[in-house]
Amino acid sequence: VQLVQSGAELRNPGASVKVSCKASGYTFTSYYIDWVRQAPGQGLEWMGRIDPVDGHTKYAQKFQGRVTFTADTSTTTAYVELSSLKPEDTAVYYCNAMGAYWGQGTQVTVSS
Repeated sequence: VQLVQSGAELRNPGASVKVSCKASGYTFTSYYIDWVRQAPGQGLEWMGRIDPVDGHTKYAQKFQGRVTFTADTSTTTAYVELSSLKPEDTAVYYCNAMGAYWGQGTQVTVSS
């Protein structure tokens, strides 16, 4: 099982960012993809999850209205898009499958 994420991103406040997570080595539609982030000096924060089989999503309340999860079964890739970025969104963003396999993380930095 391998989850490979897109590279680091730098954005201005108010912009949006989209991070990808390419899955391989298992049946993509068999397991949820969770998205988790870790801000500097903070613990892991669960953002929500998507079921790739039907695109059903569950968002943590904190992020509702600002985050969108999508999954492309043709490329076995999941995406998280976060809009209206704030400096507090600076963090490493991770995808997770089966609760056991992690992407390598994507640094998102929000700064003017």
